[in-house]
Amino acid sequence: MRFSRDLDCHVCENCYIQYRNLQEIYHNISDQVGPTNVSCKDSLLRSDRLMLVFVLFDNLRDIWILSGCDRCVAEGLHSLTNDTLYYMAALNQSLSCFEKHQQQGNHSELCKDCKTTYKGLNELYSRMEKNKTLCIDIEDAMNMTRRLWSKNFNCSFPREETVPVIAVSSFMLFLPIIFYLSSFLHSEQKKRKLIHPKRAKSNNSLINIQDKYS
Repeated sequence: MRFSRDLDCHVCENCYIQYRNLQEIYHNISDQVGPTNVSCKDSLLRSDRLMLVFVLFDNLRDIWILSGCDRCVAEGLHSLTNDTLYYMAALNQSLSCFEKHQQQGNHSELCKDCKTTYKGLNELYSRMEKNKTLCIDIEDAMNMTRRLWSKNFNCSFPREETVPVIAVSSFMLFLPIIFYLSSFLHSEQKKRKLIHPKRAKSNNSLINIQDKYS
């Protein structure tokens, strides 16, 4: 089984050149003026009641924006960003490792041998997510890779950040108990301090009475 990216979304990766050409043509239409000083924009974009050219361009621009392609394509739409290229290389490395062990039919070895590359891919994705450099292509590819890892191969690895989370959660869980226990002990100690002098006074009175009658 070959783990190609044919089923992934490639809107930004495969269409940025065509989208750049579309933008250039549309802006040329909008900026040009005909021989009779009539705007080409009015004659071409509004030549039909549906304004089909304008609507199509507007819809394509919405798809581009919603896909977050500007975060994966360099300014000027001439190439993918370095971060995107680096991610794609790391992704292909993980998929190649999956494919190699899938052909051998040994999922336990796959989980062991591909763990480092897959973990590195996840860490890279998390950094890009934090830096807001993700587009639909990367998000879709990561989702597909995670499904392969967890569902198809039944692999997992302990996440290091869960240790401090568990520690903090345990502390917060027992914090009310510690607080009430501390308050109870403190109140009991105060009671003893208040009662002790009273008892001492009673004992002194008893001694004085005994001395009086002796």
